[in-house]
Amino acid sequence: MIVDKAIYADGTRRDIEGDISDAFDLAREEGDCFVWIGLFEPDEEEFELVKDELQLHPLAAEDAVSAHQRPKLERYDDTLFIVLKTLTYIDETSDIEVGEIMVFLGPDFVVTVRHGAGNPLGPVRKRLEDSPEMLMHGATSVLYAVCDEVVDRYGIVAHEVEVDIIGLEKAVFDPHARDVTEDVYSLKREVLEFRAAEDPLVPVLTEIVKGRVAECGSTREYFRDVLDHLLRVDEQVDAHNELLNSVLTAHLALLGKRQNEDMRKISAWAAIIAVPTAIAGIYGMNFNQMPELHWRYGYPLVIVTMAVACTLLFRRLRKSGWL
Repeated sequence: MIVDKAIYADGTRRDIEGDISDAFDLAREEGDCFVWIGLFEPDEEEFELVKDELQLHPLAAEDAVSAHQRPKLERYDDTLFIVLKTLTYIDETSDIEVGEIMVFLGPDFVVTVRHGAGNPLGPVRKRLEDSPEMLMHGATSVLYAVCDEVVDRYGIVAHEVEVDIIGLEKAVFDPHARDVTEDVYSLKREVLEFRAAEDPLVPVLTEIVKGRVAECGSTREYFRDVLDHLLRVDEQVDAHNELLNSVLTAHLALLGKRQNEDMRKISAWAAIIAVPTAIAGIYGMNFNQMPELHWRYGYPLVIVTMAVACTLLFRRLRKSGWL
């Protein structure tokens, strides 16, 4: 569906009257202006209108409708096709929801196609419209604003992931906490999804910053700032991944240590119980040749011997750390 559409000339917005074909024709006639069409999860029939009007490459049009692309920058004749991954942190489940934004950038048009609930572009459009000096850079200003919004969200998600990792660290070293192995693996999977979204975007922005994308020549300084933020996030994600590996290693080591302690305690109590069991087993055979069986104090003496032996063994095991 078409979320919003407008013509931008001299840094100001002008709403489109009629269909989008008239808007594109007007932009071509007037010059020094561009059309921005925003779509949300369009179907093939709906996107076909935009595709035919702008003569978009079939492969790029197919990607825009089907989504599930990795971040990339491709050129089709005089049209740039850029794919960005959007990330949204879900507080209730600590999951990261992944979406996509595709941007078609031409000399006098921008088409943004959004998939997923994350990163709505309404606020981005509003900020641009409140900054006429940025809109004066033309269609490339929209690409910059979208990239800036997406990367800023990366920073927010990275902070939330860091909070989750700190919580896991506390749980790992809490002797009374439940087993968090599944939580560690779950968060590690989310971090890997995070990396798959942001890491391929680094070379895309690098191409723009190095001046290899002529359309973005007037906004290279702005893209340099976005790339700086993205590199910072990229370092954070790498650090998170390494930290989760360390957390998992520490957790498994502590689990092994606790299991060893449990086994030592079980073995120690088994040794203590073995003493009276052995004595009782011997006297349970009831051999008449045992003189102490006919002695008046034989039974109390055996009981006292059992108690003393168990007490001495208990104290010795406790002193050695087995109990």
